[in-house]
Amino acid sequence: MTTVAEYTVNSEVREFLAGPKKLYIDGQFVDAASGKTFATYNPADGQKLTDVAHGEAEDIDRAVAAARRAFDDGPWSRMKANERERLIWRVGDILTARAEEFGQLEALDNGKSAAIAAAVDVAWAADVFRYYAGWVTKIEGSSVNVSMPFVPDGEFHAYTLREAIGVCGLIIPWNFPILMASWKLGPALAAGNTVILKPAEQTPLTALLLAEVFEEAGFPPGVVNVVPGFGDAGAALSGHDHVDKVAFTGSTEVGKKIVDAAKGNLKKVTLELGGKSPNIVFADADFDAAVEGSLNAWLFNHGQCCVAGTRLYVEDSIFEEFTQAVAAAAAQVKIGPGLDPTTQLGPLISQEQFDKVTGYLAAGIADGARALTGGKRFGDKGYFVEPTVFVDADPRFSIVQEEIFGPVVAALPFSAEEGPIAAANDSIYGLAAGVWTRDISKAHRTAKRLKAGSVWVNQYNGFDTAMPFGGYKQSGWGRELGASAIDLYTQTKAVNVAL
Repeated sequence: MTTVAEYTVNSEVREFLAGPKKLYIDGQFVDAASGKTFATYNPADGQKLTDVAHGEAEDIDRAVAAARRAFDDGPWSRMKANERERLIWRVGDILTARAEEFGQLEALDNGKSAAIAAAVDVAWAADVFRYYAGWVTKIEGSSVNVSMPFVPDGEFHAYTLREAIGVCGLIIPWNFPILMASWKLGPALAAGNTVILKPAEQTPLTALLLAEVFEEAGFPPGVVNVVPGFGDAGAALSGHDHVDKVAFTGSTEVGKKIVDAAKGNLKKVTLELGGKSPNIVFADADFDAAVEGSLNAWLFNHGQCCVAGTRLYVEDSIFEEFTQAVAAAAAQVKIGPGLDPTTQLGPLISQEQFDKVTGYLAAGIADGARALTGGKRFGDKGYFVEPTVFVDADPRFSIVQEEIFGPVVAALPFSAEEGPIAAANDSIYGLAAGVWTRDISKAHRTAKRLKAGSVWVNQYNGFDTAMPFGGYKQSGWGRELGASAIDLYTQTKAVNVAL
């Protein structure tokens, strides 16, 4: 078992890890139909944490049937809006009360800092549920003053209704398990849908703990179902004829498979996919703020972040000084397990991800890039990689073009004459971008020309629950968060009554 004894872990987390980890279907914790389980591991030391019920296609069928009944036959669809509002708000309150527990479990299963997980991931997830609880009573249609020119003597009353889509399959990634669950569950439930949540096989634990929260909050059976499993479970959910919508966060490669699977019944699809985001530093930027912000851009969550600013474009007149400063700051980052309260940079999620990232490090050096700092693994156990700053990189190198999903940045200079726009937009992705400058006109002009769903000026990772988030190009379809997410989980009905 895990070496959690080396750190202070609260009794609730220990009790949860020691107990059975079952699927949550129709308001009950049940074994997988096959009886199979799979292990989940602590990425800080590679040791097994616990075993989890292994959901497969038959279990997806059971969960979809439960969600279908809860939507079609009630009581969820017949519940008053303010009743659903109170239930969703209660989830946020319970998360706040159990933030330390969720943070520690996230640290064990994902590797991230427990303190950061509690203060950022769990706190934000609670905020997301409260935000969307407020939306429940504000989903409205409108009256329409129709002309009906081909019925000149007629009188009509026309209006629209915003209605829930139905049963939604929600597939979340391993980099922000509890947070990504909230981004999808909050608006889906606020709009009146029922859901099947399929967490990543690497990080199923907080999703199962969240099932306990929904039970504690008093949600009717079948409204929320949680089925951990592997890709086959995700495929079964995406292709299921009784699922009306699928929402996925993950790689672009898998996102394309989701689209193919959804074609059978033409279910609605939302995709938040990969990124290779540019972070642009002009010579007139606040130097110290830009260094700190640029470091956060690619080290946040160990670089395992779809918006990570891993292409660092710096104006040539300050390029050497700036990259040296970023490298020096990166070299001082405290690396360690997530349960260590002093840790700033935790491990990568798995051996597979570790091999992928170290492969990119080797490829970058082989291609001719130079590491100002880092460039290799850290320590001799766990999946730790040194923060790495590459310079002398050609735009065609894999470290510049491909999503690495680790603590690695490639810095490239640009001239004032040519500007950074063409290089920044030279990517199949378009998820996010950063701009650093004291010139407000330059900031607005640059933001307008960047092909990215989010542009952050004089900051990075400038998220807010009320702001829409999503990508251009191969970074996805649709926008999560804000009012935009309500659009993703509702459909419009037009009603025209002859009087």
